[in-house]
Amino acid sequence: MKRDQWLAAPIGAGLTTVLLTVAGCSTDASESSGHGEPVVMGMTDKVIATDPASGYDPGSWLLFNNVFQSLLSFPKGSTTPEPEAAERCGFTGGDSKVYRCTLKDGLTFSNGDKLTSKDVKFSFDRIQRIKDKNGPAVMFAALDSVETPDARTVVFRLKAPDATFPMKIASGAGSIVDHAAYPADRLRADGKAVGSGVYALDSYGREQATFSVNTAYKGPAKAKNSGITLKFFAGGAQLKKAVESGGVDVAYRGLTMKDIAALDRASLHQQHGTQVVQGGSAEVMHLVFNLDDPTAGKLGVRKAVAYLLDRSTLVRDVYQRTAEPLYSVVPAGITGHNTAFFNTYGDRPQPDQAAAALREAGIQGKVPLTLWATPDRFGPGTVPAVREIAQQLNASGLFDAQVRSVPTDAYDRGVTAGKFGVYVKGWIPDYPDPDNFTQPFFGRDSVLANHYDSPAITGRLLPQTADQPNRAATKPAFRELQDIVAKDLPVIPIWQGKQYAVARQGVSGLEWTLDSSTVFRFWEISKSADA
Repeated sequence: MKRDQWLAAPIGAGLTTVLLTVAGCSTDASESSGHGEPVVMGMTDKVIATDPASGYDPGSWLLFNNVFQSLLSFPKGSTTPEPEAAERCGFTGGDSKVYRCTLKDGLTFSNGDKLTSKDVKFSFDRIQRIKDKNGPAVMFAALDSVETPDARTVVFRLKAPDATFPMKIASGAGSIVDHAAYPADRLRADGKAVGSGVYALDSYGREQATFSVNTAYKGPAKAKNSGITLKFFAGGAQLKKAVESGGVDVAYRGLTMKDIAALDRASLHQQHGTQVVQGGSAEVMHLVFNLDDPTAGKLGVRKAVAYLLDRSTLVRDVYQRTAEPLYSVVPAGITGHNTAFFNTYGDRPQPDQAAAALREAGIQGKVPLTLWATPDRFGPGTVPAVREIAQQLNASGLFDAQVRSVPTDAYDRGVTAGKFGVYVKGWIPDYPDPDNFTQPFFGRDSVLANHYDSPAITGRLLPQTADQPNRAATKPAFRELQDIVAKDLPVIPIWQGKQYAVARQGVSGLEWTLDSSTVFRFWEISKSADA
């Protein structure tokens, strides 16, 4: 699943701050498409792949969401997919195992080739055939076959009910490629892309990628600029300097908490007229317990940690209020979210309750505990955050906690091998549904590798929610699941992130690119001629 550096910064005085507070509504997009000023963006993320059968990282999906069409897409401010290349889609029959879509008429790729159901089938079959280790094939494990009764009809047959299938095909994983421009059994390796999305990829290299508006695009989006240049920076300091000096119009993904905090505190004169744009995010961080570990495997130890964790202090001191305390595994803004951990363990340290939990488990004396972290996967605040947690545990007098930090490769090997008792896991969702925050963590092939299994979750609740196309109707089941997790404590949720971008004065529309759908929409960004 997608994981990478988290962007964070405080919101303070002396800076124009735009907040994304409205969902499901739109600004006027009646102007002609693609006639605005070109926009230069910068980020430290790299675009790992230009071929949708390979990329499974935020940088690559940024490209996919703008260059390729999917059958469905997430409108700005919404987590409910709507037709994009499709005219209509829906489950047929009495369960969630057959999904049928009818394509819009007259779709073409940027090279002039017609887009038909043959291309849709080719795209999904190709992902499964190539099964690239860095690709999205894992998202379509339940896909059995794709049928094309005619040029505009696509029928997906699933091995098991999956009501989240529409969200999966609305993500970057659902990108449709031209069957005549891509090999069926291997990745395209020339750094080029042929799609039917809002933009065409003109060039791609180590330092930058350039995009122009695709005049063949047929869909709901309206481009408010005439093109995008995406520059790649080695680090946050260089990116910060570029936006301050006017080298880029927008800085996205890569500014550290310290960088944005400095911009946030500076005066408009000192910033040369920059603005911070804040939006919602469903990125989360959890503290994970290996239930096979002789110490972390004891419920009394996990309860004591839950009673002592001070999320508010952590997000204030480490993340400078650029994150929010998270009290359940399904984040706020996602269907079925509750506050199970707040209800059970409170929002402030309770040393007496923690001591009682240890005594009840027959544990005497200070508990030795090693917390593991990695500095280069989940953002620059990760190791400081884990150190803060260890300090909170030790301040109670109940723990002797220490922190170990190792590079990502060693960290992944240690987690997989079960060598760590307590460790952190960051998560950026593939699609904005509670399933994506639960099934990967508590299903039978858990990415947490922490040896936790709940028959109620895997045998009843997850299958029940997977078979419910009406996602609002899944709220009771997901809330029960979250209550079970708070009771069993295989993980403790720590924080939920926010998204930030810094833009030059005269740039607008960024508030419509930062939401929990995780789709960054190039077409919503505009720049005034005198910016």
